Amino acid sequence: MPVLKEITLVIGSYLLGSVPTGLLLGKAFGVDIRATGSGNIGATNVYRTLGRKVGAMTLVGDCLKGLIPVLAANFLGFSYEWVALTGLAAFLGHVYTVFLGFKGGKGVATALGVFLGVSPIAVLASLVMFLLVLWKWRYVSLASITAAAVMPVIVTLVVHKSFITIMAIIIAAVIIHKHQENIERLKAGTESKFKA
Repeated sequence: MPVLKEITLVIGSYLLGSVPTGLLLGKAFGVDIRATGSGNIGATNVYRTLGRKVGAMTLVGDCLKGLIPVLAANFLGFSYEWVALTGLAAFLGHVYTVFLGFKGGKGVATALGVFLGVSPIAVLASLVMFLLVLWKWRYVSLASITAAAVMPVIVTLVVHKSFITIMAIIIAAVIIHKHQENIERLKAGTESKFKA
Protein backbone atom coordinates (compact mmCIF):
# COMPACT_ATOMS: atom_id res chain seq x y z
CA MET A 1 0.00 0.00 0.00
CA PRO A 2 1.40 3.44 -0.96
CA VAL A 3 0.11 5.00 2.28
CA LEU A 4 1.04 2.20 4.69
CA LYS A 5 3.76 4.29 6.36
CA GLU A 6 1.40 7.24 6.75
CA ILE A 7 -1.41 5.15 8.24
CA THR A 8 1.04 3.38 10.57
CA LEU A 9 2.38 6.70 11.83
CA VAL A 10 -1.11 8.10 12.39
CA ILE A 11 -2.08 5.05 14.46
CA GLY A 12 1.22 5.18 16.34
CA SER A 13 0.70 8.90 16.98
CA TYR A 14 -2.70 8.26 18.52
CA LEU A 15 -1.26 5.55 20.79
CA LEU A 16 1.66 7.78 21.83
CA GLY A 17 -0.73 10.63 22.50
CA SER A 18 -2.84 8.27 24.60
CA VAL A 19 -0.04 7.65 27.11
CA PRO A 20 -1.32 9.42 30.27
CA THR A 21 1.84 11.25 31.32
CA GLY A 22 0.33 13.06 34.31
CA LEU A 23 -1.33 9.91 35.66
CA LEU A 24 1.87 7.88 35.37
CA LEU A 25 4.00 10.56 37.02
CA GLY A 26 1.41 11.02 39.74
CA LYS A 27 1.40 7.30 40.51
CA ALA A 28 5.21 7.35 40.62
CA PHE A 29 4.80 9.81 43.50
CA GLY A 30 2.03 7.78 45.11
CA VAL A 31 -0.88 9.95 43.93
CA ASP A 32 -3.79 9.15 41.62
CA ILE A 33 -4.08 12.54 39.96
CA ARG A 34 -7.66 11.73 38.90
CA ALA A 35 -8.71 11.71 42.54
CA THR A 36 -7.17 15.07 43.48
CA GLY A 37 -7.74 18.70 42.56
CA SER A 38 -9.78 19.04 39.39
CA GLY A 39 -9.32 15.34 38.58
CA ASN A 40 -7.72 16.22 35.25
CA ILE A 41 -4.57 14.36 34.17
CA GLY A 42 -2.97 17.44 32.61
CA ALA A 43 -0.03 19.57 33.70
CA THR A 44 -2.05 22.27 35.49
CA ASN A 45 -3.67 19.84 37.93
CA VAL A 46 -0.39 17.97 38.42
CA TYR A 47 1.33 21.31 39.15
CA ARG A 48 -1.29 22.28 41.71
CA THR A 49 -1.26 18.85 43.33
CA LEU A 50 2.38 17.73 43.20
CA GLY A 51 4.29 20.96 42.69
CA ARG A 52 6.30 22.77 40.06
CA LYS A 53 8.81 20.03 39.22
CA VAL A 54 6.29 17.26 38.50
CA GLY A 55 3.99 19.74 36.78
CA ALA A 56 6.85 20.77 34.47
CA MET A 57 7.68 17.12 33.76
CA THR A 58 4.05 16.50 32.81
CA LEU A 59 4.00 19.57 30.58
CA VAL A 60 7.15 18.48 28.75
CA GLY A 61 5.95 14.88 28.42
CA ASP A 62 2.55 15.89 27.05
CA CYS A 63 4.19 18.37 24.69
CA LEU A 64 6.58 15.72 23.34
CA LYS A 65 3.63 13.43 22.59
CA GLY A 66 2.51 15.99 20.02
CA LEU A 67 5.92 17.12 18.80
CA ILE A 68 7.60 13.78 18.11
CA PRO A 69 4.98 12.40 15.68
CA VAL A 70 4.87 15.65 13.68
CA LEU A 71 8.66 15.78 13.47
CA ALA A 72 8.62 12.15 12.32
CA ALA A 73 6.04 12.96 9.62
CA ASN A 74 8.15 15.90 8.45
CA PHE A 75 11.35 13.83 8.48
CA LEU A 76 9.67 11.13 6.38
CA GLY A 77 8.59 13.75 3.86
CA PHE A 78 4.87 13.30 4.37
CA SER A 79 2.50 15.74 2.67
CA TYR A 80 0.80 18.47 4.71
CA GLU A 81 -2.37 16.40 4.70
CA TRP A 82 -0.65 13.53 6.49
CA VAL A 83 1.29 15.86 8.79
CA ALA A 84 -2.04 17.37 9.84
CA LEU A 85 -3.62 13.93 10.39
CA THR A 86 -0.57 12.78 12.38
CA GLY A 87 -0.69 15.83 14.65
CA LEU A 88 -4.45 15.57 15.09
CA ALA A 89 -4.16 11.88 15.98
CA ALA A 90 -1.58 12.59 18.71
CA PHE A 91 -3.76 15.38 20.11
CA LEU A 92 -6.93 13.27 20.09
CA GLY A 93 -4.99 10.44 21.72
CA HIS A 94 -4.29 12.67 24.71
CA VAL A 95 -7.82 14.03 24.96
CA TYR A 96 -9.56 10.70 24.31
CA THR A 97 -7.01 8.17 25.49
CA VAL A 98 -7.75 4.53 24.76
CA PHE A 99 -5.96 3.56 27.99
CA LEU A 100 -8.46 5.43 30.22
CA GLY A 101 -11.76 4.64 28.57
CA PHE A 102 -11.36 7.53 26.11
CA LYS A 103 -11.24 10.08 28.94
CA GLY A 104 -8.08 12.18 28.96
CA GLY A 105 -6.74 15.68 29.43
CA LYS A 106 -7.72 18.96 27.82
CA GLY A 107 -5.01 18.79 25.21
CA VAL A 108 -3.29 22.16 25.56
CA ALA A 109 0.27 20.86 26.09
CA THR A 110 -0.05 18.19 23.40
CA ALA A 111 -1.45 20.79 21.00
CA LEU A 112 1.56 22.95 21.83
CA GLY A 113 3.84 20.11 20.75
CA VAL A 114 1.90 19.55 17.54
CA PHE A 115 2.13 23.20 16.56
CA LEU A 116 5.80 23.40 17.51
CA GLY A 117 6.39 20.73 14.89
CA VAL A 118 4.27 22.56 12.33
CA SER A 119 5.28 26.18 12.92
CA PRO A 120 7.41 27.44 15.85
CA ILE A 121 6.65 31.03 14.75
CA ALA A 122 2.90 30.45 15.12
CA VAL A 123 3.52 28.93 18.57
CA LEU A 124 5.57 31.96 19.61
CA ALA A 125 2.76 34.34 18.62
CA SER A 126 0.16 32.21 20.40
CA LEU A 127 2.42 31.90 23.47
CA VAL A 128 2.68 35.68 23.69
CA MET A 129 -1.12 35.83 23.72
CA PHE A 130 -1.26 33.11 26.39
CA LEU A 131 1.23 34.91 28.64
CA LEU A 132 -0.48 38.28 28.24
CA VAL A 133 -3.86 36.86 29.24
CA LEU A 134 -2.31 34.90 32.13
CA TRP A 135 -0.45 38.01 33.35
CA LYS A 136 -3.55 40.19 33.12
CA TRP A 137 -6.19 37.88 34.61
CA ARG A 138 -4.19 35.01 36.24
CA TYR A 139 -6.41 32.28 34.82
CA VAL A 140 -4.62 29.40 33.08
CA SER A 141 -7.91 28.23 31.61
CA LEU A 142 -8.72 31.61 30.07
CA ALA A 143 -5.19 31.92 28.67
CA SER A 144 -5.42 28.40 27.20
CA ILE A 145 -8.80 29.08 25.61
CA THR A 146 -7.58 32.36 24.14
CA ALA A 147 -4.39 30.82 22.74
CA ALA A 148 -6.37 27.94 21.22
CA ALA A 149 -8.92 30.30 19.68
CA VAL A 150 -6.31 32.48 17.95
CA MET A 151 -4.10 29.62 16.74
CA PRO A 152 -6.14 28.80 13.59
CA VAL A 153 -5.83 32.43 12.48
CA ILE A 154 -2.12 32.60 13.26
CA VAL A 155 -1.27 29.27 11.64
CA THR A 156 -3.23 30.25 8.53
CA LEU A 157 -1.25 33.48 8.21
CA VAL A 158 2.08 31.72 8.76
CA VAL A 159 1.76 28.31 7.09
CA HIS A 160 -0.80 28.92 4.29
CA LYS A 161 -1.88 25.26 4.11
CA SER A 162 -5.59 24.46 4.30
CA PHE A 163 -5.17 21.05 5.99
CA ILE A 164 -3.08 22.60 8.76
CA THR A 165 -5.76 25.26 9.22
CA ILE A 166 -8.46 22.58 9.43
CA MET A 167 -6.39 20.69 12.00
CA ALA A 168 -5.96 23.90 14.02
CA ILE A 169 -9.71 24.61 13.93
CA ILE A 170 -10.54 21.09 15.16
CA ILE A 171 -7.94 21.28 17.92
CA ALA A 172 -9.20 24.71 19.02
CA ALA A 173 -12.82 23.51 19.07
CA VAL A 174 -11.94 20.44 21.16
CA ILE A 175 -9.84 22.45 23.63
CA ILE A 176 -12.60 25.00 24.12
CA HIS A 177 -15.16 22.19 24.51
CA LYS A 178 -12.98 20.48 27.12
CA HIS A 179 -12.86 23.77 29.06
CA GLN A 180 -16.66 24.09 29.41
CA GLU A 181 -16.56 23.62 33.18
CA ASN A 182 -13.81 26.24 33.42
CA ILE A 183 -15.87 28.62 31.31
CA GLU A 184 -18.82 28.20 33.67
CA ARG A 185 -16.57 28.86 36.68
CA LEU A 186 -15.10 31.92 34.95
CA LYS A 187 -18.61 33.26 34.44
CA ALA A 188 -19.46 32.56 38.07
CA GLY A 189 -16.18 34.05 39.34
CA THR A 190 -15.17 30.80 41.06
CA GLU A 191 -12.31 29.71 38.79
CA SER A 192 -8.97 29.19 40.56
CA LYS A 193 -6.28 31.74 39.76
CA PHE A 194 -2.72 30.79 38.90
CA LYS A 195 -0.19 31.08 41.71
CA ALA A 196 3.49 30.97 40.72
